[in-house]
Amino acid sequence: MTHRPIDEPLRPVGAMRAHPADAAALGAQPPEPDQVDPAVLSALLHRHGWQRRGGAAGRYARWTPPGPGSSRTSLLVPESRAFPDSEDLLGEALVALSRSGTPAAREVLVGLAVPSDEIRWWRDVPTGPAGAAAWPAEEQLRTAARQVLLAAALAVRGRAGYHGARHRRPAAASLESVLVGAAPGGRQLTAFVPLTPGRPLAVRLHQALYAAREAIDYRRATGGMDAFDGAVEAGVSHELTEALVALVRGSQGARIAVEWAPAAGVPEGCATPAEPVEFSPGDLSVLREASARYMRVEPSVPVRLTGTVVRMRRSGPRGEGTVRLRVIAGAEVPHVRLTLDEEAYRIAGHAHLVGLPIRVHGRLESRGGFRRLTGASGVAPVQVDDAERDRLMKSLQENLDFLEEACGADD
Repeated sequence: MTHRPIDEPLRPVGAMRAHPADAAALGAQPPEPDQVDPAVLSALLHRHGWQRRGGAAGRYARWTPPGPGSSRTSLLVPESRAFPDSEDLLGEALVALSRSGTPAAREVLVGLAVPSDEIRWWRDVPTGPAGAAAWPAEEQLRTAARQVLLAAALAVRGRAGYHGARHRRPAAASLESVLVGAAPGGRQLTAFVPLTPGRPLAVRLHQALYAAREAIDYRRATGGMDAFDGAVEAGVSHELTEALVALVRGSQGARIAVEWAPAAGVPEGCATPAEPVEFSPGDLSVLREASARYMRVEPSVPVRLTGTVVRMRRSGPRGEGTVRLRVIAGAEVPHVRLTLDEEAYRIAGHAHLVGLPIRVHGRLESRGGFRRLTGASGVAPVQVDDAERDRLMKSLQENLDFLEEACGADD
C-alpha cells in the first residue's frame, strides 16, 4: 500500500482564498490609522526594502520604496503618536500604500492587517528575459514551499522521524489561514503566518531548519548520521527532508528565513535577527540519505482503534479477509487496512450490517504511511447511541457496494 505523497495539493496555500488584507493591498479601504502602531509600520517598511531617508528627528521619518526611481515617491511616518499630526501622517501613508500596488507596499499592508510571522523562500535558478524564472521553476518553488509548511505543521502536532498519514488532516487544515505572496521573477515566495494560531508553526520551522543545517554539516564533517536522530525533537523529519530536496533540486541553491511579527516580538529561544538558512545542491545526497533513514527506522505504534467498517473483501466464503476502517478514535489517521481471521472477520461484518463500529487492538505499521494495522486482535462491536447508529445505518444504505466479499478492488 502506498502513502499519499507529501506534495499532493492541499487546500489552497499558494493560491489563497480572499482575505481582508488582500482588499486593502489592492486599493480598497486601507487599515484605519488608529489601528496602526507607527513602530510596527516602520519595522515592516524596513523589512520589505523601503529606505529611510531622513525626516524631522524624533518626529517623523521619510521612507522611499525599493527599486529604481524610488526617490520620486515617499511616505512620512511618525515616530510615535506623541504629536498632534501623527494620525494624519499615518492616514496619508496608509492611503499611499494602498494606491501603490507594488509588492513592497502590498506586503506591508498584509503585515499590518494580519499580524504575522513571515517565512521567505529563495531559489537560485537560471533566469529568462527581464529576470523572470521559467514557469516550471516557479511551480517547483510553490510546491516545495507548501511541503515545508506542511512538514512544520506536522511537527507541531508530534515529533516523529516519519509522520506518514498521522495528523495530516489537521496539519493541512492549519495552513488555511496562511497567505502567500510571490515576488516578481518567480524566484522568491513569502508566506504570512498569522500569529494566531500560526506562531507555533513558525517557531517549529525556525528550529527545524537550523537543526537540519547542523545535522547536514555534522554528517559532512564526521560521516555520522547521529545528529539527525537528535534533530527529530526540533522538528526534522522525513517530510521536511523531502521538502528541502524538492526546494533545492534543479537550483543552484536555496534559502529559507523566518522573520518575526514586529507586533509580537521574538519568541523565547529564537534568534534575532533570524538569518536565512541556506541549502545547496551539495546537501542533496545527505538529505536523501536522512529521508530514507527516517522512513526505515520509524517504529510501529501500538494502538487501540475504534472505527467503522467501510470495506470488506476476501477471496472465498470462508477464511481470513481484509477490512478497511474509517478511524473514529485511537490514531490520527483517516483510514486503516487490516487482515482478520475468519471469526474476527465475521464479527466485523455483523457489526457493519447493524450499523455499529468496532474496536480492535494492533500495531500501526510505518510502512505505507501508518495506514496498515498488523497483529489485529480483540475485535468487538462498540455500542453507540441511537442517533449515531442511525447515521451509520444511513451511510451503509448509501454505500452498499463497500461490502466486497468475493470480488472488487481493495486499496
